[in-house]
Amino acid sequence: MAITCKAAIAHGDGSFSIQDILVQDPQADEVLVKVMAAGLCHTDYDSLNWGKTLILGHEGAGVIEKVGAGVTDLSAGDKVILNWAMHCGKCFQCLEGNQHLCEVASPVAAGGNGYTPGHAALLGTTFNGEPVLRSFNIGTIAGYTLVKASAVVKNASTTMSFPAASIISCGVMTGYGSVINAAKVKSGSSVVVLGTGGVGLNVIQGAKIANAGMIIAIDINQNRLDMALKFGATHTILADSADTGLLKAAQQVKAMTENRGADYAFECTAIPGLGAAPLAMVRNAGTAVQVSGIEQDVTIDMRLFEWDKIYINPLYGKCRPQVDFPQIVHHYEIGSLLLEEMITRTYKINELDKAFDDMLNGRNAKGVIVFHQEDAL
Repeated sequence: MAITCKAAIAHGDGSFSIQDILVQDPQADEVLVKVMAAGLCHTDYDSLNWGKTLILGHEGAGVIEKVGAGVTDLSAGDKVILNWAMHCGKCFQCLEGNQHLCEVASPVAAGGNGYTPGHAALLGTTFNGEPVLRSFNIGTIAGYTLVKASAVVKNASTTMSFPAASIISCGVMTGYGSVINAAKVKSGSSVVVLGTGGVGLNVIQGAKIANAGMIIAIDINQNRLDMALKFGATHTILADSADTGLLKAAQQVKAMTENRGADYAFECTAIPGLGAAPLAMVRNAGTAVQVSGIEQDVTIDMRLFEWDKIYINPLYGKCRPQVDFPQIVHHYEIGSLLLEEMITRTYKINELDKAFDDMLNGRNAKGVIVFHQEDAL
């Protein structure tokens, strides 16, 4: 039986509204999820201007309401983390181990712009009587979402709140995975993190889990640097917004690392002018990681690459959902990764304007939209 629920609908012109959508029962290889919480990030705000009508949201957690035919490893009542890195398991990239780059199902690598054309509209969700796209093929800022079975991962934790679980599926995974899967940070190494918002804090947590010897957080906001210390930074640098390319901050990093530079540096600011900044922070043969997904033209002084420096731009922390999400849950369970502490504030869906404003003005480490609060206890 179809379910009517509230959802945040982007209209493609920078605006959104809260509307009713109709969600059908799952078909083969689909599951219906009762969304309990949806994390909010800057990509959600960007998606308001993608020129398409779509359901907002790509981070989420909830409870399976129903499963479709052929789904044997999931059941109604399972607590799950939603995941946008769906994969076919058969294409070139999947067989190479790059599930996040699936040539068939990835809404970034395959379809671009946050959805796979034709994919989401076929999954039984309608708005005003017409099929509607969902951001990243999952559209989590809605009371219910109907997704492919590969878009959910069971959450075995008995203590994790739904808001904490909801942020795993983008910000946490991107930061943690960039350290663990992409850069493969070595024990005892030195790490610099440029920008200590939600993703940067999870790079810091990943570096701590990797047993990095020095974790230097850089930001222009002292409050964020204070938070970085809570999440595992060993040193902080309060940067000057007028420091072009953070070259002065880079000199401070060198002074802290035997005048050599750090082993690894991660850019988490999404500021195009800082796209090359991690190269200035790392030693010869060090690794610079562009985490935030800068897509604008950037002019780079090629001398920053001297000598033998490596620059990588991983997507979604090279996520393998069925492998990485349980590992993140395990780190949470043993206390080596903080999630509850990252939730600055929760909001109801009709407070989405306020949630965006708090995010854009740097008031939150992480804001989360909550649903069905009467069932969350």
